[in-house]
Amino acid sequence: MSAVRDVIETVARALVDNPQNVSVTESEHRGTILIEIKVAPPDAGKLIGRQGRTIAALRTLATATVEKTGSKVTVEVRDAE
Repeated sequence: MSAVRDVIETVARALVDNPQNVSVTESEHRGTILIEIKVAPPDAGKLIGRQGRTIAALRTLATATVEKTGSKVTVEVRDAE
């Protein structure tokens, strides 16, 4: 596991009502790290936040985590089905 995945997973689990339903996956496409957070549908709103402020903060945190490596990172929230 990478540091950025660990950071995002820890924060996501702290924000939702059902932390056991949080699944964080990491993949790399064309030099960009993709972090996907899968949560229960009621918890998706908690990760997105009002006017997207919470997900924007998560993306900023992820960018700061990988800044030293020179990589780019994208964070997306998905509903677990």
